[in-house]
Amino acid sequence: MGKNVIVAQSGGPSPVINNSLRGIVETCRMFPDKFGKIYAGWHGIEGVLKEELLDLSAQPEEEISLLRTTPAAGSIGTCRYKLKDHQEKDFDRVIEIFKAHDIGYFFYIGGNDSQHTAFRVSELARERGVEIVATGVPKTIDNDVGDSEFKLIDHTPGYGSVARYWAHIIQNANEENMGSSPADPVLVIQAMGRKIGFIPAAARLADPERRMPLQIYLTEAGVTLEQLADNVNDQLSRDGRCIVVVSEGFDVGDIGEVKDAFGHTSFGSSQISVYQSVVNYLNSKGLKTRGAARGQVMGTDQRDTMIYASTVDLDEAYKVGQKAVDIALHEGNGWMSTIIREPGLIYNVRFDKVPLEKVALSERYFPKKWIAAGGTDVTDDFVRYASPLIGEDWVSVPMIGGIQRFARLVPAFAKKRLPGYVPQAY
Repeated sequence: MGKNVIVAQSGGPSPVINNSLRGIVETCRMFPDKFGKIYAGWHGIEGVLKEELLDLSAQPEEEISLLRTTPAAGSIGTCRYKLKDHQEKDFDRVIEIFKAHDIGYFFYIGGNDSQHTAFRVSELARERGVEIVATGVPKTIDNDVGDSEFKLIDHTPGYGSVARYWAHIIQNANEENMGSSPADPVLVIQAMGRKIGFIPAAARLADPERRMPLQIYLTEAGVTLEQLADNVNDQLSRDGRCIVVVSEGFDVGDIGEVKDAFGHTSFGSSQISVYQSVVNYLNSKGLKTRGAARGQVMGTDQRDTMIYASTVDLDEAYKVGQKAVDIALHEGNGWMSTIIREPGLIYNVRFDKVPLEKVALSERYFPKKWIAAGGTDVTDDFVRYASPLIGEDWVSVPMIGGIQRFARLVPAFAKKRLPGYVPQAY
C-alpha cells in the first residue's frame, strides 16, 4: 500500500474544476500500489488545517464519475485562505496533519495564489526532510495564471467554459437588444475580470465577423468613461443601438470597493457596480437617439453553470488532473501540470509540467497587441486563440425528473487524530 493522498481546491470555482478532481481521483485509483487512501481537504487548505478530510476512497464510483458534469466546487468545497510566509504555525500544522494521516502526496487545484500555496508546501517538505510530493493543478476562469508569452501555460481549465458562456450570452443579448432598441437602445453588461480582460474579450466570440453593434471595454485598454460615452453615441448614430461589454475593473471612479481574503477587489460585494455607473453616466449625458441605456451584471452563474461548459474544457480539465498524478509519480515534488498549445493551423495541445516556483503568484496580462485600435474591441488574433477553447457541441448533463443529476459525495470523514486547531489568519 502506497502513501495516502490529499487533494484540495482554492479560489473561485469553475464549471470544470470537478473534472480535474475526478482526473486525480480516478488516476490515483489506477495505482493502488503507489497511492493509499485519497482524502479531500474540505474547503481547501482550511480543511487540511482543521483536519477535515473527506474520504474520497469511500465514495461510490458512480458519484466520482458524475463529477464530470457537476459544476462549481460544492463536492469538496473551496476557500480563499492563503498560507502567507509569516504563518509558521499554519505550516507546522500542515506537516503535522500530513504525518498524522501518512500523507505522501498533495495536489492543490487553483489559480495564482493556490499555486503559491502548493509551492510553499513543496518547499516546506524539502526544508524539513518530509517525504511529501506537492503538485499544482491549474484552474481559473480569468486565464491569468502563467506568463504573457503563453510559454508556461497556454490557457487554464475553466476559461474555455466561461468564454463559451459569454459567446452565448452576447448572442442572446443581441436578439433582445434588436427587439427592444426603440425603448432601450443601449445595453451595458458587466463582465468579470479585475485586471485582466480575457473574460470580456470572449464576448467577441459571439460575433467574429463583427456584424453586431458591439463594443468591448477591457481594463487594459485605458479608455475613459467620457470616451466610452462618445463611442457609444457614435455607434448609435450609425446603428441606432449598441451593446457594451465592460470589464468590472473598468475605471469609473470610487466604487466603495471591498477586498476578499486574497487582497483582491471583490466587485460583487462592493458598494457600487461598474455597469450601473456606466448606465447612469450615459443617461445623464444623453443618448443620440430616443430611449435610455439599461444594464446588468452577469454573476456567479458563469462559473457554476454546467450547461454552458465547453466539452474541450471538460476534456482538458480531466487530463490536466491525470497529468498531475503522472508528474507526482515520475517527476517528484514541486511541479504544476500544464497545457501547451502545439503550433500549426489545427488546434492541438500537449500536457506537460512547469516548476511551481515559476507560476507561484504569477500573473499574465492580456496582450496589448490583441486590443484593437481605439480600445473598443479585440483583434482577430485573439479570436483565433480563443475560438478552439469553447468547443462545438453541448455537454450532455444527466437528468432525473427534469432536474440535473450532480455528484453527491457521502460525508465520510477521516477520524481526527490531532487536537483542534484554529487557522492562524482567523
